[in-house]
Amino acid sequence: MSTHASPAPQTGTRSGPRIAWYGDDFTGAAATMEVLTFAGLPSMLFLEPPTEEQLALYPGLQGIGVASTARAQSTTWLDAELPGILARLKALNPGILHYKVCSTLDSSPQTGSIGRAMEIAAGQFSPGLVPILIAAPQLRRYQCFGHLFAAAGDRVHRLDRHPDMSRHPVTPMDESDVARHIARQSTRLAIDCISLEDLANGTFPTPPTASKGTIHAVTLDCIDSASEVAAGAYIWSNRAANPFVVGSQGVEYALVRHWQETGELAPCPPPTGIGPADGMVVVSGSVSPTTAAQIAWSKANGFCTVAFDATQVCGDAAALEAEIGRTTEAALAALSQGRDPLIHTAEGPDDPAIDRFRAAVSAANGDMTAANQSVGEALGLCLRQILDRSTARRAVVSGGDTSGHATRQLGIFALTALAPTIPGAAIFRAHATGPMDGLELALKGGQMGSEDYFGWVRNGGGAR
Repeated sequence: MSTHASPAPQTGTRSGPRIAWYGDDFTGAAATMEVLTFAGLPSMLFLEPPTEEQLALYPGLQGIGVASTARAQSTTWLDAELPGILARLKALNPGILHYKVCSTLDSSPQTGSIGRAMEIAAGQFSPGLVPILIAAPQLRRYQCFGHLFAAAGDRVHRLDRHPDMSRHPVTPMDESDVARHIARQSTRLAIDCISLEDLANGTFPTPPTASKGTIHAVTLDCIDSASEVAAGAYIWSNRAANPFVVGSQGVEYALVRHWQETGELAPCPPPTGIGPADGMVVVSGSVSPTTAAQIAWSKANGFCTVAFDATQVCGDAAALEAEIGRTTEAALAALSQGRDPLIHTAEGPDDPAIDRFRAAVSAANGDMTAANQSVGEALGLCLRQILDRSTARRAVVSGGDTSGHATRQLGIFALTALAPTIPGAAIFRAHATGPMDGLELALKGGQMGSEDYFGWVRNGGGAR
């Protein structure tokens, strides 16, 4: 790593947005929009790449994103889907194109491969050096000398010792070094680290001489506002040579800090809440301990919990339809009694329902990824039917992968941010051509949120 100053920021005008991003799950993609919107940069998240006609309806967008379920998909799926979508986002002429990944680095060589995504993007962008920023101090995600740390409750854990992520049902974390974890996912990656010392000293890597087939990248340490400003300055200043960036919504947090530090972006007053809901529905496919605590709080605070039998996705269509119908009727009955339904597949990682589900998938010779997708879609169908048959106009989907599969059942094409809760799980407004237009919707990753998160959304969010 050589020591030379970062080049000066670019000047001139752009015809496109400051940032375009592709989220590998729905909750993270929505969280990226939240960061930009609440900083005063109009942004919109689409469920599919937007058409010219859609963009014409929303002029002046500074951030344009597309949500996906890539985090739960195979490399074959990425090979088929990513090239076309990245090409369409590149055509928007953004200042930066951000491949948005989870702040807890959920991925593996087989599932949600960040390495494969970088290979695909390199073919379109030919970057000199790909910046990778996973840390987001606002979420209590920190990178220190290459290693990622994440909070759980009152404590911060190294990622491979994190109580949720070390037990993740699909991509359990056994490596905290960000470069090592991602490098496992591609034989073409050569990844260095810009450490806290480097950021403080203003020493950055010289872009290496291009070597055939090798993708050079750097992870960025970040633990506080000072290192966040420095990371943002590095990414923005080098965007001409390195227009493709990988990371969590920490990328946007860092860029906003940098723009505010330089006076390019004025500080924005904190957004307010939207008031209590007149009926709200929650569906949860998360099995994390964090969600378990949220379900327990909800039981004690007026919500009506309804268990959804996920094993029915392994049976015939009639059995699954019957389970969706039973769950829907139970939720509608709760709403008619003035209670908000919370539909869940499990109450945490130790719920016996998880072992029953795994046994059912195995007995059916099924694929776990496909089965999880079917569960998410079934929860989405439940939610859609409940909303169609009630006056409830606020909903929450809990679980990163669940959010993607469930939201696609609602007939909406985009989201905009309305009100904050915890960082990364705001309340959004849904945009649709049908009855779901105007739905107030919150999407929450499994390990995200305070114990009273569902109650906070029910009350309308807002700072507290």
